[in-house]
Amino acid sequence: MDSPGTTVIGSGISGIACARALADAGLTVRVLDRGRQPGGRMGGRTLHGRPVDLGASYLTVPDGSPFAPVVAGWVERGLAHPWTDTFAVGGPDGLTRTTTGPVRYGTAGGLRGLVADLATGLDLVQERTVHEVTADGAGRPSVDGERVDAVVLAMPDPQARRLLPPAGAGPALDPDGWQPSLAIALGWSQRRWPGDLHGVFVHDSPVLDWVADDGDRRGDGAPVLVAHTTPGLAARHLDEPERATAEVVVAVRTLLGIEAEPEWTHVHRWSSARPAHPREQPFALAGRIGVCGDGWAAPARVESAWRSGTALGEELIRTR
Repeated sequence: MDSPGTTVIGSGISGIACARALADAGLTVRVLDRGRQPGGRMGGRTLHGRPVDLGASYLTVPDGSPFAPVVAGWVERGLAHPWTDTFAVGGPDGLTRTTTGPVRYGTAGGLRGLVADLATGLDLVQERTVHEVTADGAGRPSVDGERVDAVVLAMPDPQARRLLPPAGAGPALDPDGWQPSLAIALGWSQRRWPGDLHGVFVHDSPVLDWVADDGDRRGDGAPVLVAHTTPGLAARHLDEPERATAEVVVAVRTLLGIEAEPEWTHVHRWSSARPAHPREQPFALAGRIGVCGDGWAAPARVESAWRSGTALGEELIRTR
């Protein structure tokens, strides 16, 4: 009888990276996800005829990271491109200065496409909601009653906690240490902000954390901005996120000196957008139930999530 293999729950970059490591080692693995497409928080939407990133804003590659060859491959094949190393800094009253850091990478087709590329050839089942992960007295895990060799929960701790029984047949989690955010896309008929603006880190604002020029990072020049709100504002509007739109529009227009109202807006709610305190360890593994994602391998970023999933996959290979 064939081994049931490992089931990875979650098709964001950490889950796909974990599955990729297992599959490349010749092991049986399947990925289940309740969404319609892979990507997780590297996801977005097609709005007014073009893709818009509403989750992660870009990639970075620290020196010496094992993620570097992956990104280099995407760049070589035209799936990603160097975007910028310079962002503006602003506050409630407008822009104040610029700051330089590592090169950020963007994509023409949306960051979700990078996850889909990494998932090529994997047994990936979308629109499959998992209800429960359990383990018997010997620690052998099951997914919705189906016995498997191992389970990976590639998702924020609050979501993972809902799948595990209250007694905790799995790793210790931090279900309360996650912050929400709203991502609001704003579109105009023409660009109405400085031509050399790529994005803005926003300080001391009760409304905004970050604003990205989506047309600039994608390379098509579309007059579209994506604003990410503070956790406090998001928490007040999680049940009705559209009610935050007017306040965000005012804050963005004030920050960038835009006189005209946007012609359209779109709101996306991230209930668990980022961990308040990312952990240094790359993953958690209790028996044959593991958890990975951007709550691990601090600091929280796309590269960290990839390293987290890859490291957990390698550990499952080593201990199989």
